[in-house]
Amino acid sequence: MLAADQSPYESEAKVLIKSGWWSRYSNDTPQHCKWAGISCNSAGSITKINISDVPNIEVGDRFGKLNFSSFPNLVLLDLSDRPLDGNIPHQIGDLSALKYLNLSNCGLSGELPPSLGNLTRLEYLDISYNYNINGSIPPQLGNLVNLVSLNLSANGLSGKIPSELGFLSNLVYLDLYSNKLFGPIPFTLYHLTDLQHLYIDDNYLEGSISESIENFNKISFLSISNNRFTGHIPLALCRLPTLEEIYLDQNQISGSVPSCIDNLSNLEILELDSNLLEGPIPEEICDLANLTSLSLYQNKLNGSIPSCIGSLSRMQDLSLDSNLLEGPIPEEICDLANLTSLSLSQNKLSGSIPSCIGSLSKMQYLSLGSNLLKGPIPEEICNLSNLILLSLSQNKLSGAIPSCIGSLSKMRYLSLGFNLLKGPIPKVIGKLFDLLYLNLSFNQLSGNSGLSPYMCPLVTNKANRSKIPYYIKIFLPIAILSTLSILGCFLFSRFKLKNNRVGVQPTKNGDLCSIWNYDGKIAYEDIVAATEDFDFQFCIGVGGYGSVYRAKLPCGKVVALKKLHHLEAENPTFDKSFRNEIKFLTEIRHRNIVKLHGFCLHRRSMFLIYEYMEKGSLFCNLRDEVEAVEMDWTKRVKIIKGIAHALSYLHYDCNPPIVHRDISSNNVLLNSSFEAFVADFGTAKMLDLDSSNQTIIVGTCGYVAPELAYTMVVTEKCDVYSFGMVALETLMGKHPEEVLPWLSSPTYLVNMKLIDVLDNRLPLPTSQLAARNLAHVATLAFACLNPQPKSRPTMKEVCEEFLCDKKSLGIPLRMISLLQLVNREIHIGGKT
Repeated sequence: MLAADQSPYESEAKVLIKSGWWSRYSNDTPQHCKWAGISCNSAGSITKINISDVPNIEVGDRFGKLNFSSFPNLVLLDLSDRPLDGNIPHQIGDLSALKYLNLSNCGLSGELPPSLGNLTRLEYLDISYNYNINGSIPPQLGNLVNLVSLNLSANGLSGKIPSELGFLSNLVYLDLYSNKLFGPIPFTLYHLTDLQHLYIDDNYLEGSISESIENFNKISFLSISNNRFTGHIPLALCRLPTLEEIYLDQNQISGSVPSCIDNLSNLEILELDSNLLEGPIPEEICDLANLTSLSLYQNKLNGSIPSCIGSLSRMQDLSLDSNLLEGPIPEEICDLANLTSLSLSQNKLSGSIPSCIGSLSKMQYLSLGSNLLKGPIPEEICNLSNLILLSLSQNKLSGAIPSCIGSLSKMRYLSLGFNLLKGPIPKVIGKLFDLLYLNLSFNQLSGNSGLSPYMCPLVTNKANRSKIPYYIKIFLPIAILSTLSILGCFLFSRFKLKNNRVGVQPTKNGDLCSIWNYDGKIAYEDIVAATEDFDFQFCIGVGGYGSVYRAKLPCGKVVALKKLHHLEAENPTFDKSFRNEIKFLTEIRHRNIVKLHGFCLHRRSMFLIYEYMEKGSLFCNLRDEVEAVEMDWTKRVKIIKGIAHALSYLHYDCNPPIVHRDISSNNVLLNSSFEAFVADFGTAKMLDLDSSNQTIIVGTCGYVAPELAYTMVVTEKCDVYSFGMVALETLMGKHPEEVLPWLSSPTYLVNMKLIDVLDNRLPLPTSQLAARNLAHVATLAFACLNPQPKSRPTMKEVCEEFLCDKKSLGIPLRMISLLQLVNREIHIGGKT
């Protein structure tokens, strides 16, 4: 018999203890209904386990140790956003009363167990964002006839969508987004007449969309984008008046946009871009009064833009670019008062830019490039105070650049190249301090030596410099650098994700890979074609001296193209230094230095064409959660050694020696094997050891040696300091800004351990060799960061240290303090 004070369901608490999840509650089983994440019914039986937001319960690989059959009344199990290791246990099918199961974003792997089909009372099932879950969708899920919501998105599921899902007659929400599913939509799926949300986008599904889609008479959201669907848009789609959002983009759908589209009176978003649609834009689209976003770009639509489009008063995003549209831009477009983005580029639009466009005060992105537009740039554009991007390139625009354009303080991207613009470049453009991209090339503009919007102002007066707080001098430049670098990472990752649809094309000019033998003009024309006139989609980074593009040349070779900023290239005095730099660059040959394929000079436009590095910059990889983990300690030590060998080569094996002067994690590129290559000699100068090397300060904020701010003298020890910063950043996984103030505080350093600053995304090394390497690299990094240049080692000495036989650490890695490393008290090589 049970004790008087013992719950009949206390045995459930003992099962919880045995699982190891709630081990800290082992002495309190009578109070199990009050444990964190536990709910019970009036009899004391557990009905809910929800630890999604309970941080002090560790599950991990103990997930399968819970005896699920011991909870006959459990209706809710929510473990979302908690790290669970391994597979979903088959025993989970024993939860016969379960109605709600959420295992999203748990890091699970393996296949979905068929036993999930035993949960016949289940109403809500979410096993999404577990990227390592693979295999097919179990057909047994068709047994879950009470299911209202099924979410299996963002996994690695493959195979066909099982026809058994069509038995889920109560299903309202079905999300299979971002898997590897293939084949057609099973016909049985159209039996789900209660369905309101269907997401099957980002898979490999194919076939046509059946007219049976009209059975979805309650559907609000339909997304089948980024698949391989063909055929026409079914007319039955027009018989779904409840539709609010349609995403059919990035398929191979052909035919025309059906005129019956006006029946969808509740439609707010219509995305049909990146298909094979042709014919005119139907005027009936103007009857969709609730439309906020219309995306028809990258099709074969022709005819004119319907003037009635101005009646879509709620429109915010209108994208019609990359079609065959012609005629003028209708002035009625100016009635779209809520418009924030208008893209009409790459069509055959003619006439002038309507001056009334200045009334669209919410506009942020305006792209009208690659058309046949003529006339002046209307000054009313300057009323668009929120404008971030303005692209008017490759038209026939004439007249002067409106000087008021300098008032657009939020502008980041300004492209006016390849027009007939005349007159001076307005100096006020230099006040666009957020500007990251500027293209004024191939116009009839006169130069302006006073304009240099890309050059950061430097304090050269010591009296003024002393008034700037120390922490601002250090951390503000770092913040600015990080912002620019993150943008570059975003651009690079965005391009990696975008399919390359440009095939290898023959060129009438010959083999562009032999660019050294080319006349500059011919090379420039081919480069313009390869980058579609330096279109933003090809840009993978922006720096103070130029923009970097990924370009696929006509021969099929992929290169990185560094285009110097237009205004800098227009400086006549720059031409000679450019040619001198090229002369030395051609002689540089080292396995850890990015190979220079060629250069181009045309109408004082300057380019360097480099080997393309698949992984991008070290900066971006350290800040990418996936890539950072893949960069284990062995790879990171190898990266640091590669940088050291490259710099030693530049300092000691080149004649005259070369000081890079801009070593940073942005200028270290990685190939597909995470090998390091030093890049960007755009600021490098030849080091004549017999001269004073007086120069302006150049380099990346946060990596520049401190003595440069006072002596203005560049030596190879400046590169050594920057190397120390990059080496420490590679170990920490972030810029070592927080460590710098400690270097002058021995008391603090003795209490700070090396393991406290190592990148915590990686597990500590288990091998003695890896531990020795980390301590060795950290010791050398701190030596290179010595504030006294004469006390820093040379890069040759650093490389010699790497070749030394490393002795045992003597003490565990976890015991090593930063002070011991700074003082070189850890004897790990031939030198101390």
